[in-house]
Amino acid sequence: MASPCDPLGCDEFFRGGFARRKASSYRGRGLDRTAARMLAFLQERGTAGASVLEIGGGVGEIQLELLRAGAARAVNLELSPAYEAEAAGLVREAGFEGRVTRRLHDIAVAGDAVEPADVVVLHRVVCCYPDYERLLAAAAEHARRLLVFSYPSHSVLARMVLGAENLSFRMRRLRFRVFAHPPDRMLSVLREHGLRPTVVHRGMAWQVAGAER
Repeated sequence: MASPCDPLGCDEFFRGGFARRKASSYRGRGLDRTAARMLAFLQERGTAGASVLEIGGGVGEIQLELLRAGAARAVNLELSPAYEAEAAGLVREAGFEGRVTRRLHDIAVAGDAVEPADVVVLHRVVCCYPDYERLLAAAAEHARRLLVFSYPSHSVLARMVLGAENLSFRMRRLRFRVFAHPPDRMLSVLREHGLRPTVVHRGMAWQVAGAER
């Protein structure tokens, strides 16, 4: 059964084994290439002393790297509780206990319950959320200075792959789905909420957009 804040089936799909693999990969290899690009965008613009809000941060690898680089504190919002044990272990190993707050919360549904932050991060999150406009609007409203997010390519091939994945989910009776939302429209949502997209990296599989206020 889904948790009260997760009508999307994330807690069915993102389970303990997935979290353990993500934590192990980060310990062994560091950030993935897309996350590293997102981190570089933020660091180039300065994050010393910044507050960080990461929406769907998983085990929290990007926020940990930002804290290492001088950010003051981080809040992570999640829909699945499966990440919590692995994330807590990484926080302890990094020595950042007391500087990271983790919550099960859907910001698109209840944005008023979340404090704004200097920096907002969404890594491979928009593709898991059907109402991208509502999610990105909430994220943008909470970003005082910077927002960066990643999303899948909108190419025909990418949409075919995601369609095949969704067929697999239906056959397995999972509620979870993935989405290739239109990039131009996603960037327009940020503009409508006072952010100016300044960097867009178009990779074959994953793309990155960074915006500034």
